[in-house]
Amino acid sequence: MALPGKSLTRSWRHWRRGRAQLSVPLSSTAVEDANRRFLLYGMLPLWVVPAVADWWMHRRTRIEHTSGTKESVVHALMMTEAGIPVAMGLLARINPLVLSVMGGASAAHSASALYDVSLATHKREVRPVEQHIHSFLEVLPLAGLSFIGCLHADQVRATLRGGPDRDDWRLLPKDRPLSAPYLLGLGAVIGAGVALPYAEELRRCVRAQRAS
Repeated sequence: MALPGKSLTRSWRHWRRGRAQLSVPLSSTAVEDANRRFLLYGMLPLWVVPAVADWWMHRRTRIEHTSGTKESVVHALMMTEAGIPVAMGLLARINPLVLSVMGGASAAHSASALYDVSLATHKREVRPVEQHIHSFLEVLPLAGLSFIGCLHADQVRATLRGGPDRDDWRLLPKDRPLSAPYLLGLGAVIGAGVALPYAEELRRCVRAQRAS
């Protein structure tokens, strides 16, 4: 009898081999196709726009000499809270486990966002424009979770029933994975528009803290 851990490792070892890719027709007007298309080609890649705008507002108000490393670390935490469920949604089968992680991460992200604003307003100027940018960043995880829930209503029902099936609480690869070019392209967009700017911000804050 195979151990659960070994079975799980085996399922991910060749997670793309022999599996048909998920097709997202660009011209289809079916509700499911339109929702999936907007989520994959609209909301996810455009998420970097308010992220970059927020980074620029931090830079403009010289975060490294005001709220400094402490606030920048909170930003890194929030990116982790958003990034883990996004990665799971892109790679893993949507089931009660994934939906529970997404819901918990969204709640944690909202709490971190509240702490971030309370921290920043006491240390540096947070202009109305930056507050408006924050409103987009706060609602996007919840919007993404809502789209996933609509696309996988059967799994939402299974989650509310406690996930009775054996695979409901296992992290499994998608039956129909997204295409490699899409995943690589989205990864490049997130890396260039989120990871690099905020890594630069944290580095700048750490250098300023050491120099002070």
